[in-house]
Amino acid sequence: MKKIYQKLSLLLLMLVVVAAGCKKDVAKEQEDANPLQPRIFDILREFSGAQVIDEGDTAKFTNIEVTPAGKATISWMVNNVEVSKDKKFNFSPKSGGEFTIKLKVSYNGDSSVRSTKVLVNPSTYTFKPYTKIAMSYLTQDATAANVNFNNVTHITYKIGLVSPEGDLDTSPGELGQKAKELVARAHIAGVPVIMGISGRLSGIDGWAIYETNDFGTAIRDPAKRTKLVGLIKAYVAAKRMDGVDIMMTDINSGNADANMAAIGPFATELKAALPASAILTLTATVNYMHWSYPGNLSAFSWVNVHAFEDNIHIGPGAPVGQSSSLQFMKEGIDIWTGNHLPADKLVIGIPAFGLRYNALDPQGNNLSWGSYDYMTYKDILTADPTAYGKEFTDKSGAGGVYYNGVPLVTDKAKFIKNGLFKGAYLYGGDYDTQDANSLMLAIYSQLK
Repeated sequence: MKKIYQKLSLLLLMLVVVAAGCKKDVAKEQEDANPLQPRIFDILREFSGAQVIDEGDTAKFTNIEVTPAGKATISWMVNNVEVSKDKKFNFSPKSGGEFTIKLKVSYNGDSSVRSTKVLVNPSTYTFKPYTKIAMSYLTQDATAANVNFNNVTHITYKIGLVSPEGDLDTSPGELGQKAKELVARAHIAGVPVIMGISGRLSGIDGWAIYETNDFGTAIRDPAKRTKLVGLIKAYVAAKRMDGVDIMMTDINSGNADANMAAIGPFATELKAALPASAILTLTATVNYMHWSYPGNLSAFSWVNVHAFEDNIHIGPGAPVGQSSSLQFMKEGIDIWTGNHLPADKLVIGIPAFGLRYNALDPQGNNLSWGSYDYMTYKDILTADPTAYGKEFTDKSGAGGVYYNGVPLVTDKAKFIKNGLFKGAYLYGGDYDTQDANSLMLAIYSQLK
């Protein structure tokens, strides 16, 4: 009986060994046939968009999980150069620029890859040389993608909205780090960024709203003015911007004279608060209210002259036509050179939008105050791809749209260059295209 038990025990042991060997072989066969796929889990979406940091700061990639855990090989690369094999990675760049961060996870010959960009605003930068200013004046809706930095010398970003209480709303620039990215890319390209501030604007044309006094109310009151100056100073420092443009459009109300007179003490206080190297500019109009601007404009680096929109082609019964002609620009310039400043202190405005007529009266004139609106240059080209070479297209609106195409903008830029003016700006720069039909390209090509 004892021998029988011994034989049974030996048999059971052999079966266990065989079974174990079978399990091992089956597991290996299954793994060979269905290998585990390496995967990357971006828990906090650190790869979902570019990180924008200042030189000296750190871009962190510390919430990444990979599978198979403990088996996969990890490789972090900066501009395709391996820098780490750890699961977590902190990138602390020593200079400004745009860097590609790539994570590669490998297992059994297969790999998964995630990549993103880190944009680093340099701590020191040199502005590229220029002969004439060629400035893109961006609206609050703009992003860095709306700028070809090869075609500009300066950028103004209209990101500050002034309230009657002296508060400053800059929230549109925080969406997706728009302001921070724009400044970083501009500084990498050697382009200064000026913070534009205004009260409420009427729309695409960036003009005043009738009887609004938001900006004027804030700067007429010494306490509110000081509060506003402090907010502007803090924002410029935080975003590392290079100056401020005052677009005070409260000029068509009963308080217009007082509003415009207050620009003087506001500019003086703001200039004293900003760094000595900061650019301070004023965007001014060419209508009859020009007399109410401060007599002493020495606080400003230059004045942007809003020399477009003649306002004679709007309203009931107004004749349809070009509201931003070369002749109107010349007349607006004459107002400033004849009464305020020499040519080399003026940057002349050119529009990147057109006046569209949606309804006409029986005589073929504009029907009413509500029968016209404005259309961006890039939308005009979408409606009529050949519009870049013209000033009018009937492809949109009952009475068509009048605008500045490449030929007219080229003529304006030539006049500005030959007239010894400081330069030109395009409003709004984000209304432009980024191709061979770009109005900013036409301006830069003539002024460079």
